[in-house]
Amino acid sequence: MSPALPFIDLKAQYAALKPRIDARIQAVLDHGQYIMGPEVKELEAALAAYTGAKHCITVSSGTEALLIALMALDLKPGDEVITTPFTFAATAEVIVLLGAKPVFVDIEPDTCNIDTRLIEAAITPRTRAIMPVSLYGQVCDMDEINAIAARHGHLPVIEDAAQSFGASYKGRKSCGLSTFGATSFFPSKPLGCYGDGGALFTDDDALAQAAREIRIHGQSQRYTHTRLGVGGRMDTLQCAIVLAKLERFDWEIAQRLALGQRYQQLLADLPVQRLAVRADRDCVWAQFTVFVERREALQQALQAAGVPTAVHYPKPLHMQPAYASYGQGQRFAVAEDAARRVMSLPMSPDLSETQQAMVLAALTQALRT
Repeated sequence: MSPALPFIDLKAQYAALKPRIDARIQAVLDHGQYIMGPEVKELEAALAAYTGAKHCITVSSGTEALLIALMALDLKPGDEVITTPFTFAATAEVIVLLGAKPVFVDIEPDTCNIDTRLIEAAITPRTRAIMPVSLYGQVCDMDEINAIAARHGHLPVIEDAAQSFGASYKGRKSCGLSTFGATSFFPSKPLGCYGDGGALFTDDDALAQAAREIRIHGQSQRYTHTRLGVGGRMDTLQCAIVLAKLERFDWEIAQRLALGQRYQQLLADLPVQRLAVRADRDCVWAQFTVFVERREALQQALQAAGVPTAVHYPKPLHMQPAYASYGQGQRFAVAEDAARRVMSLPMSPDLSETQQAMVLAALTQALRT
């Protein structure tokens, strides 16, 4: 058995950034402001500038970012939010936690993003928001989604951009494209911290103020609770780590784009279906995902060759026990087919061409046998 490659090489990333990360952490240890310290505002300003959004509100996780966005929009029990069944559970989880109903719409077969052609038919008088998911690092067709929302009473649109921070759509950055953009800084994400963290982005002053209050237990000022809130702050130490990583982020995005393009080219002659990347956007490859047949056998063969794989995601939400009732017995055939066939290969900005060649050699051999 060959030595195993890392699926995501966070150790190599830390080695490259060690002096900057260590200095940032030490600065927090020296000033001792572990909650809402100066690095929080510094990071929010840097991220707002990066995305082009007017406001950035850092929060404790990507899940909390979605929850706070819905709370800021005053989502009520019985309201409906249109989203995709092919996503991590957090997307629907936050809707259900507020007593609302996720209304699922199937996905595009070649990108796995929500099929915008199906959204309008899912809108009802109870629809309160649309929540597309920019999966695998590629932004959904946000202009079309925003246009649909505008035609139906200017419905709010929340981009679940947990996997797409750094991606571009028609020259604009993910998270700066709709009513709210919500991202995650989970360690494996394109821009990750060393624990949990996330951020919300908006151009709306009132929504930004609501989100800032909600993340600190609904406080407009200390011990003045103007609304229902949560404990949703991002720790100062995590903000410091993201600030250090942000210094190399443009290089990392360029590497992800180059590695993704190389994967696509090298896979062209193999019997696997590649993810489509639309001409008006790029993909930062939070996961490099392909479609295969006989996935389990293929994964076992790759594992034996020292190549780790993962599945994002093996079962769509309408087939999960916690969310099955919201599918109302419907079939989402494209999502179900994707769940059966998707497989993710190693991807991180520090993946070398030699390592990438090892992945392709192992995959080629596994497909033959």
